[in-house]
Order: sequence, then C-alpha cells, then structure tokens
Amino acid sequence: MQNVLITGGAGFIGSNFIRHVLENEPEVSVINLDALTYAGSLENLKNLPAPDRYQFVHGSITDRNLVEMLLRENEIDTIIHFAAETHVDRSIHGPAEFVDTNVVGTFVLLESARTIWLDKMGRALDDLRFHHISTDEVFGSLEPDDPPFSETTPYAPNSPYAASKAASDHLVRSYGHTYGLPYSITNCSNNYGPYQFPEKLIPLMISNAINGLPLPIYGDGNQIRDWLYIEDHCQAIRDVIRRGSPGETYIVGGDLQPTNIEVVKTLCEILDECLPGSNHLPHESLIEYVTDRPGHDRRYAMDISKINRELDWKPSHSLSSGLLKTVEWYLENQDWVAAISAQGDYQDWIKTNYQARGGSK
Repeated sequence: MQNVLITGGAGFIGSNFIRHVLENEPEVSVINLDALTYAGSLENLKNLPAPDRYQFVHGSITDRNLVEMLLRENEIDTIIHFAAETHVDRSIHGPAEFVDTNVVGTFVLLESARTIWLDKMGRALDDLRFHHISTDEVFGSLEPDDPPFSETTPYAPNSPYAASKAASDHLVRSYGHTYGLPYSITNCSNNYGPYQFPEKLIPLMISNAINGLPLPIYGDGNQIRDWLYIEDHCQAIRDVIRRGSPGETYIVGGDLQPTNIEVVKTLCEILDECLPGSNHLPHESLIEYVTDRPGHDRRYAMDISKINRELDWKPSHSLSSGLLKTVEWYLENQDWVAAISAQGDYQDWIKTNYQARGGSK
C-alpha cells in the first residue's frame, strides 16, 4: 500500500480513514475520488495531516475514463472502495441511485482495475489490492436466538440498500475468482463517531437533543444493532489490507449489541453530564416514538472471531467510551454541524422522513 485510490473519501468513514492513513502510514500517498453528493463534503477534510501526500479529485466512480486515468497516471496499487449510497431510509424512497452507485459504480471500478492492472500494465498480483467496504445488512435480520453473523452467513438482504451492497460484494468476489483480481472485503456493523452525516441515528439524536427537538425512535426502539467506533473500524481496514489474505472476507464489529433505545438513553445521560446548564434536562424527556420504517430489520450481531484470530484485531472502545468521545466531538464542532446541515436537501429529508411518521418538529 503506497499509492492509494480511496473512493468516497469525503464521506463519514472515508474521511476518517484518510486521516487515519495519513497519520499512521508515512510512506502512503492518497488520492480521494468523490462525487460530493449529499453525504460527502469537503468540510470533512479540512486540516488534514500531511496534506502534501493527499489529492482530491471531484468525480464519479461511474466515470470509467476518469477512473482508468487515475489508476494509470498515479500508479495506484491499492483501491479502497468506500463510495456508496448507505442510508436505508433513502433507499426505500429512491432505490435507483443505490443501484447506480453501489452496483454500477463498483462494476466500473472493478473493470477499470482489471483493465489497467492486469491487462495493460501486467502488475504483479502481490503488489495489488482491491479492498471493498461492505455492511452487515447484506445478511438480513436475526431472530433473538440466532447465532451472530459470520463470514459464512448466507446473504438475505431486506432493503434496496442492502440488496445493492450484496450485489457489489458478489461482483468483487467474481472478479477475484474469474480474473484473479486480488481483493478483500470487510462487512462492518453500524459505525459512529466524528464527521458522521447528521441524518444517522447517533448524530441526529445529539443534534436534536442539543436544540431541544424531539428524539424520534422508530417503533418500540428495541431493534438491536452492533455499534463500531470509527477509529476501531479504520484500524481494522488497515490490518486487513496490510496483513489479511487476498480473497478473504472479514466481519468487523464493535462486539456489543445494545437496543436502539439503550443507545439513545445512554446519549441522553452523557449529554446531561456534558450540558448541566441545558434548558432541556433531562434530555431523555425528548424521546418520542414514531411509526417504524417498512421492513425494519430487528437484530444484527457480529462474530469477530476470524479477524481477531488471524489479525489480532478487536475493538478498543466500549459503547460508553465511544459515545462520550462522539458527543464531545459534536459539542466542540457545532460549526461543522451547521455547515453540513445546511447542505443540499438535508432539512427537506428530515421533514419528509420523520414528520411523515409523526415525529420531529
């Protein structure tokens, strides 16, 4: 990993990973290809460490000529593919963009890598890696007594978003098997931490609580998710690329599975302590239950034994420590929150998704 193309690096996970790599990999140069759609912003990339080893390119992963040019002219040896439409609720309202970005975009990247790396340049396979970031949602939902998701769990996606990511996973594997493209895949659980777009659960709850707005909880709030702090995820990706075997998939999770309502109540307790002078104490009083979303998966859980056994990786943050760091970051970066919230269709989306369900002012 020396010359790296990161797709979607202006988004939440991608921008955190760019910071992580520039801080921890002094020999690595990064090119960030991002279309700057609603969830991607250059606000996420201000004050980067080692800016001399970083370059931003505004463009789409579906632009094959652009992708091939970047691979060829920059002698890219590693592609780390974050770019994706990721919000389940948005995929329910408009699935076409998810198919275009997540399926077609991944196909274009794979074809470009095959053409430049294997056909035109004849690069040594040991020097190359196509790493694909995927999600636990491709596996569907778990019943209360089901074992956690593992690398051998059959795919059973339940939303247009999850189906598009499942399709992209299958494409990546097929290019490894058919063309010999060196790849790896990580299926991660729910990420949280700094720079997360404020429509997601944790930043939305923080922002609403600060401003005394309702905290909308889908259904009964007892949906179970595995929560992964972003710094732990970035380290896992580096470990997989550096030391993981080509052609392997690794489950990455936070090794904890609270209910959504537990997460929100923990956030409220942290905010009560961080904002003792707030006019909205206790923040838990702002919780408001709203109509559940269609096809809402009930439970996710992750078996991280493979990545722990093979790469000695495990999360270093508990839920409480990760949430505290997250709350502190958002409180200290309200200018970022204001700038991001003013972009694009964010306010219209919040009205459409939550007011229609009977929640959020």
